[in-house]
Amino acid sequence: MKKVTFHIVDVFAEEKYSGNQLAVCHSGRSLADDEMQQIAKEMNYSETTFVLSNERRENGYDVRIFTPENEVPFAGHPSLGTAYVIQREIIQKPVKKIKLNLLAGQIPVAFKYKEDMADRLWMKQAAPSFGDTFDAGDLSEVLSLPDHAIDSRYPVQEVTTGLPFIIVPLKTLKDVRAARVKRDEYYKLIRDSSAKALFIFSPETYKDENDLNARMFAEYYGIPEDPATGSANGCLAGYLVKYRFFDSEKINIRVEQGHEIGRPSLLYLRAEEKNGKIDVHVGGRVVMVARGEFV
Repeated sequence: MKKVTFHIVDVFAEEKYSGNQLAVCHSGRSLADDEMQQIAKEMNYSETTFVLSNERRENGYDVRIFTPENEVPFAGHPSLGTAYVIQREIIQKPVKKIKLNLLAGQIPVAFKYKEDMADRLWMKQAAPSFGDTFDAGDLSEVLSLPDHAIDSRYPVQEVTTGLPFIIVPLKTLKDVRAARVKRDEYYKLIRDSSAKALFIFSPETYKDENDLNARMFAEYYGIPEDPATGSANGCLAGYLVKYRFFDSEKINIRVEQGHEIGRPSLLYLRAEEKNGKIDVHVGGRVVMVARGEFV
């Protein structure tokens, strides 16, 4: 394996050592697929990304994303974290936007600065599409919750903006905190579904200034629980608008995640329905943590 430089960043983090950790590797084009997969497994974060070249192609940077178990076509916090590293370490000057060429397509990431330092990043996700609905009783069984914990006013449904999730509305923060995934029931549920991850949320929060609390479970991808999930929150944003959760076709909200596992994260969601199409933007801060090399 050739020398590969990497940076560790915390994404959706208001300060260092919160949010979701990400390793961003440079010089990825020199690596074979199995080498990238091995590095992702050794890093053991929910995802590790590889910038294949410092040169742009089709006005974007080629990037691949691996979990410890699989390559994935799109993921939220890797998109923001990778764009941050490209701006800071490759371009080395403020830019308004960076485009990432992912397996799922080209994703633009916009930058907001404070004194020439990237303060908040926003990515525009693909328009959400809505798939199968699920029996609420099946999900309460998988999550070790009573049936009444699930908010029956809204469906349990598969949603995707590039990576599919099963969105599960719960009534209270107590229900979110109590959720425990039953492994056998989980694998039975996802066996015939394109969505392999569960995303639960409630309108009750730890902090009054936030609008929702959420958790994400995805053992299939090697992630028992994720502290911050941009792709899932993009799906959630579309879901909230489609079902008028806040009695509006437009949202601008804050979602907290990761408190239950000691990595408090904050994600900003903007979404609006126009002419039958929902535009989704997910934002957050990125903090640099460390730099290293694989040799």
